[in-house]
Amino acid sequence: MSKNKNRNKTGAPSFTEYPPFFARFYDLIYHQVRDDVDTAFYLNRIISSGGRVMEVGTGTGRLFIKAFEEGADIYGIDLSPAMLDILKAKLSSENKGRVSYGNITDFITDEKFDLIVAPFRVMMHLVTIEEQLKALNNVYDNLNPGGQFIFDLFIPDLKLLISGMEDIRDFDTEFEPGNRVSRTVTSIADLINQTLNVKFLIEWNEGEEKFSGEWHSLMRYFFRFELEHLLERSPFELFSIDGDFSGSSLSSNSREFIVTCTKKTS
Repeated sequence: MSKNKNRNKTGAPSFTEYPPFFARFYDLIYHQVRDDVDTAFYLNRIISSGGRVMEVGTGTGRLFIKAFEEGADIYGIDLSPAMLDILKAKLSSENKGRVSYGNITDFITDEKFDLIVAPFRVMMHLVTIEEQLKALNNVYDNLNPGGQFIFDLFIPDLKLLISGMEDIRDFDTEFEPGNRVSRTVTSIADLINQTLNVKFLIEWNEGEEKFSGEWHSLMRYFFRFELEHLLERSPFELFSIDGDFSGSSLSSNSREFIVTCTKKTS
């Protein structure tokens, strides 16, 4: 059997960058559809690390800005120029250099970090084992001894994987007087390759003129022992997996994998 059986058969890239229309409404949408449990968790870990921090997948700065404002020595990378433009607009001119275009699989920095975080499913955008291991190896190489890498994945809902999700409107609000924006989500699972093809339809109006745009995201979902096996293949000597952002052990009620990988001090 070929060792390449887990590659993306479609040949599509693991991540297609956020288009400008999606980035434009990102803060507004995710402020409503996401709670702040993950942000509070990562913010606590960033501040308590007391060292140099890298956030992979900064987006528009949902976490980055809060950490920076609380005094963290934080830097960030993202694959979306549109998202980075919005984030940089929130930073003073002397701090814009803290964020840059970069990929978790091959970013290189002059100084190593005490903590690297990849919040909000960043690792799920790596759909092949080769990409996943490349990311873990690269993060390891960019950590100081004793440094940690923390990321999260959702635990797949088996019923939802089978049934799929079609045309679910999960967001609709006024973003300016008289102008509204909505988001509709469709998700189709590939049960063999363990991927989700998620389509986001954004619709909005500006006065009498109506607009719409689609963005597709290919994501790889994980099961517990597969995840443990992947981490065993990585260079990290120590790792733990919690079942939520409060540190609970994994159970049948868990909805999250919260992964902490640690590089030994010697």
